[in-house]
Amino acid sequence: MELRHLKYFLKLAEELSFVRAADKLFISQPPLSRQIKELETEIGAQLFERNNKRVILTEAGKYYQKEIQELVQNLERINLTTKKIAENQSGEFRIAYVSSTFSGDISKLLQFLSEKYPFVNFRLYEVPTVKQIAALEEGKIDFGIIRAPLYSSKIDSQLWFKDSFSIVFNRNKYNITTEEELKKLQDATFVFFNKDYAPYFYDVLLQICAQYGFEPKVVHESNNISSIIQLVKSGLGISIVPTAIMKNYNYPELEFVEIKRRFLFTHILLATPKGSQSEISKAAIQFLMQQNVKNEE
Repeated sequence: MELRHLKYFLKLAEELSFVRAADKLFISQPPLSRQIKELETEIGAQLFERNNKRVILTEAGKYYQKEIQELVQNLERINLTTKKIAENQSGEFRIAYVSSTFSGDISKLLQFLSEKYPFVNFRLYEVPTVKQIAALEEGKIDFGIIRAPLYSSKIDSQLWFKDSFSIVFNRNKYNITTEEELKKLQDATFVFFNKDYAPYFYDVLLQICAQYGFEPKVVHESNNISSIIQLVKSGLGISIVPTAIMKNYNYPELEFVEIKRRFLFTHILLATPKGSQSEISKAAIQFLMQQNVKNEE
């Protein structure tokens, strides 16, 4: 069995047409049919049912497709990691972060890495946690700053810091002095992250309001913390945000009131593809952990 057999199989499983699959593989149909037959003979299982009208995966074929897709993805990740090692820390290093973290620390990290590794081209992306996890698993980014929870056996992670939540509002429109006053806001307009963009974060905000005895009236949703803050600043609603972002948005119109109830917090994680933590990743983690200590002083 050779790698081409697996790639031919995956393309045919995707297209379910020998004609289309052969065309996309830039080969003729007879060699493709022969390679698939060789693969089936070697593993001792029929992977496709085919006749003059259609091609479909057998149950064995569906299982094989799922397993082989994961195997090929892992192989691509291994190849990328090997290439980076061979390049001796030159080339490109991709960093992703969630918008609801302190951007000042991210900027300092980029400056630190650029000075330490002048031959590396650093790429910085703002990406939600869900998409970061998929990209880390596929080796499409090298370093992620994500929000817990993380359920993936393909990613290594460690806690960067634990953050509380704060109510944020326009002080010219609302008068909130303590977190307990949150329970009086059942009729207020709220601005939250979009549920599809950040599902876990959205659910946490609903849970916080539920602990204060009401379901929030979410009128505005956004994919970006900056947009949420601008809507709140304009008096279009109240929001609940990670406390750390107050450092980014020191507007005179805004007031932040921290929610100090026990268990109401969120974890920010530093994540890398499993088993491929590079020298740059280690340096980034060490730097950010030191920044966290400085921020707490």
